[in-house]
Amino acid sequence: MAFLDARPVFPGHVLVVPRPHLETLADLPDADLGDYFALVRRVAVAVESGLGAGGTFVAMNNRVSQSVPHLHTHVVPRTKGDGLRGFFWPRTRYADDGEAATYAARIAAAVAPPDRG
Repeated sequence: MAFLDARPVFPGHVLVVPRPHLETLADLPDADLGDYFALVRRVAVAVESGLGAGGTFVAMNNRVSQSVPHLHTHVVPRTKGDGLRGFFWPRTRYADDGEAATYAARIAAAVAPPDRG
């Protein structure tokens, strides 16, 4: 389901949530992924067209900075010059390509194969 955020970044900020209680994205069953993200996409398109927004910012926190312990996806209307700048934290660079490759390898090694059940 989807509803307006009570404390919006901009008017029209919508939260998309699954009805069953799930704390994080990792808790969302594979069978529900397609339907959930199809709804996120439908809401993003509706926010743009319904509000005449130039685009949307779609985001999700998992545990850290997750103000409510229930899976939710933010769909925020955007317009050019609205003052929202990229991510809400400082950006950095890798020291070199080797450091980036080390992080990529660690993540790749931890990627679980898709559930085929």
